[in-house]
Formats: sequence, structure tokens, C-alpha cells
Amino acid sequence: MTLHITGDDAADRLLTDDPLALLIGMLLDQQVAMETAFAGPLKISERAGTLDAAAIASFDPEAFTELFKATPAVHRFPGSMAARVQALCAAVEQDWGGDASAIWTRPAAEHAEAPDGPTVLKRLKALPGFGEQKAKIFLALLGKQYGFTGAGWRETAGSYGDEGSFRSVADIVSPESLTKVREHKRAMKAAAKG
Repeated sequence: MTLHITGDDAADRLLTDDPLALLIGMLLDQQVAMETAFAGPLKISERAGTLDAAAIASFDPEAFTELFKATPAVHRFPGSMAARVQALCAAVEQDWGGDASAIWTRPAAEHAEAPDGPTVLKRLKALPGFGEQKAKIFLALLGKQYGFTGAGWRETAGSYGDEGSFRSVADIVSPESLTKVREHKRAMKAAAKG
């Protein structure tokens, strides 16, 4: 399994190999192009020298913001998004032992199998910066492209879990699918304005 979200092989490889990178990319995916958001974790990793939850959470906040501002910027709102990434990493460190993948792999009960879709959605919504919509999109991304098979994930992700849809980053597997997702987003914005 290899993700193809950013058009940059190194950034996509990091997203594929590092669950925290994928989570941070999803957090950054607001008010910037999807490729820019999901390329952010690679920039952070290169500039900070790490993509470890504890290290990022304890990074000097002013220095971390400066790292976000360096050209090319990680995000168009470097101050607020740097703080959000640090808050997310602190939550991953405190609640999940620094292992982002535990959010969708750690059993809900002592003798249970992998957690189900509703459990993972609840866990995602508890993270800083993850509201209902972002959590559902991320759950769909996990199910469609990241190998998550928890019961009920598709239904829990709502329309983002629909087979063959082009609604979100969960559906981007190629340049063509990226174009279709962009067209869908444009149509939704136009409908909202009209």
C-alpha cells in the first residue's frame, strides 16, 4: 500500500510509512490545497529533525512556529497551525503512548479484536483539531487506503465512506482522482453559495 496524495514521492512515502505524519497531514488540511497540507509533515520532519510525537509536543513553541513560516511555509496560518500540531502531538503522546496508529489499532476492550468504526471515530473526534467532518474523512481514508477493516467503518464515515465517490482526500489515488475530488469540492462550494 502506498498513498498518492501530494504528487511528491518523498512526502507520500512518509504519509504511507508514518501514521503520525498522516494524522498531521489531515490536521493541516484546511484552508490550503490538499497537496500542501499533506506535504506539511515532510517539511516539519526535515526542519525539526524528527516526526516524533513527544519531541514535537515539547518543541519550543516560538521555534516551532518559525519552522512553519520558513519558505515554503508549512501552512498559510503558521502560528495557529503550529500550535494545533503541537497540541495534537501532545494528545498522541499522552493518550496513545506516542503511537498514532494505536488510535485505530488498539482494541477497545481487553479481549476484543481491532476497534470498530464508531470507536475510531470517537477517538478521532477527541483529538485537538478534529471535528466531526475531519474525523469522518480520516476514518474513510483509513478504510479506503490504509488497510483499516474495523466493523462499520464505511457507515460511520458517512458519505465519505461511499464506494467510488470522489469527495475527499480519502478518494485520492492518482492525479485523475485528485482532479475529480477538486471538481466535487468546487461544486459543493458553488452549491453552498447558491
